[in-house]
Amino acid sequence: MSIRLEMDKVHTHYGTSHILFDVTLEVNQGESVCLLGRNGAGKTTTLKSIMSLASASAGSIRFNGAELIGRAPYEIARLGVGYVPDERLIFPDLTVRENLEIAIKPGVAGAPAHWTVERIYEMFPVLAPLGARLGGYLSGGEQQMLTMGRTLMGNPSLLLLDEPVEGVAPVVVQELTRQIKALKAMGLTILFAEQNMQFATEISDRAYVIEKGHIRFHGTMRELAANDEIKQKYLMI
Repeated sequence: MSIRLEMDKVHTHYGTSHILFDVTLEVNQGESVCLLGRNGAGKTTTLKSIMSLASASAGSIRFNGAELIGRAPYEIARLGVGYVPDERLIFPDLTVRENLEIAIKPGVAGAPAHWTVERIYEMFPVLAPLGARLGGYLSGGEQQMLTMGRTLMGNPSLLLLDEPVEGVAPVVVQELTRQIKALKAMGLTILFAEQNMQFATEISDRAYVIEKGHIRFHGTMRELAANDEIKQKYLMI
């Protein structure tokens, strides 16, 4: 199994604040890997460092062998990395269909699917009857699905998800679980940041636990589930 994404001893600062310390992780092709931690642990900064939305000050971040540090975010997206931010950032004055169409771009080698608006509606059926509705009038769960759909319209081979189920209803969590499992079954490689251990267990092959910018644990979800010390110390479980 080839490595899609590899971070090696990455340090990231926001101004004079040192946020990530020696972060090392890898995501293999076709895997779903979760980055678990409390609020403020460094999860979002890790994903933003991959996308160059936060500038890594040391270390290496490679995607399919290409170094990402120093590249602009749009260049990283063109390499096949799709990013779903926790803020969602949909266009509230555009319709659901327009939000999707504005994100169309050609796929890259290794992308598991060619996405169209109709395929997005099949994956996220709740969006299908809402095509003409403005994004600003969607519920939180609908906005989350639209944000994921918009990112998929770029035909990524690696999908970064930042806390996809934060603040959504339990029924939406169930639907997003089904959808992410379906994306993984298609062969999409996924790295996501999350606090919800139960959700992460449903869709993850492996886990990294991060705390205060340091990776404190790495292993399979089964190994994490059996490690009460790590869960209690770093995840408050």
